[in-house]
Amino acid sequence: MKKQKSYILMLTLAMVAIFALVGCSSEASKEEGEQNNSSSSTETDGAYPITIKHALGEAVIESKPERIVTIQWANHDVALALGVVPVGFSAANFGVQDDSGLLPWTKEKLDELGVTNPNVFQDTDGLDFEAIADANPDVILASYSGITAEDYETLTQIAPVVAYPNAPWTTTWREQVEFNATGMGMKEEGEQLIKDIEKLIAEKLSAYPQIVGKKVVWVNFSANDLSQLHIYTPIDARVAFLAELGMTYPESVTELITDPNSYSLKLSAENAEALMDADLIVGYGDDALLETIKADSLLGKIPAIERGSVAFITSDTPLVAAGTPNPLSIAYTIDEYLELIGGAIDKIEN
Repeated sequence: MKKQKSYILMLTLAMVAIFALVGCSSEASKEEGEQNNSSSSTETDGAYPITIKHALGEAVIESKPERIVTIQWANHDVALALGVVPVGFSAANFGVQDDSGLLPWTKEKLDELGVTNPNVFQDTDGLDFEAIADANPDVILASYSGITAEDYETLTQIAPVVAYPNAPWTTTWREQVEFNATGMGMKEEGEQLIKDIEKLIAEKLSAYPQIVGKKVVWVNFSANDLSQLHIYTPIDARVAFLAELGMTYPESVTELITDPNSYSLKLSAENAEALMDADLIVGYGDDALLETIKADSLLGKIPAIERGSVAFITSDTPLVAAGTPNPLSIAYTIDEYLELIGGAIDKIEN
């Protein structure tokens, strides 16, 4: 539940936004729908102002931002990878091993930059609009996020907002860098960062030739209810990264996707035959969960499950938060990730 003071800020900001909401709401909805069905872009020639088009509108940045705020997931890691410490950023809400709100690659980079007391928003139950405003940002980076249109309207009363390019929670790590770096006035540096990470991935992947060309599906199982499967679709950042490693999604799964903008798909266990073509299954879980699935009368018949070609990411490792990659998390976890995936694929031949 948000703090009472957050509502005070929102009521104040609403007075500023009400004219635009009354006069332009239908047109804004039309524009949002059109942009969700087309590729977004950045427009800049190195001079200001610059305009960054995104799924919720556009960010017009009048001059190079000095005070960077990031919200929700991983956007602060992009800024840090570019050597810039945000004046405020959201706490990580997944995979953190202590109460710091910092994942290990974030803390490592902050230490490298000499920062011991970052301004971390404790907003895992909802955006803390007052804390964001108190940080006095010149720009708010949210390219990898799930902010709503209502969140966006409130945030834009504080500073220009760089939202996701197409749909919530579907931004690839490259798009994160592209949009956030451009919003920071560091487009060229962002392009170089992308090249550096691509080189790192290629070098590490060369040691795992067995990965390339394999069919993979990211499936989340629940030991408490094996009747339903939760599958991430190819537009999810986790799956997009698996594709970058050279893997593909079986057509038996992709043909079931009805919403091209959705990052997930629910599937009944009765339709588990869609997973029969998978060489590898990736997901969140542990050995105990795998044994439970193997014992299931339906799921246990899936070839990848039967032979153990499963790369389950356990909750007691930073890798659990690295499935949604960014430049810092890739560099920190890629050795462990490739070893996990490569080992599961090796079971195909054994």
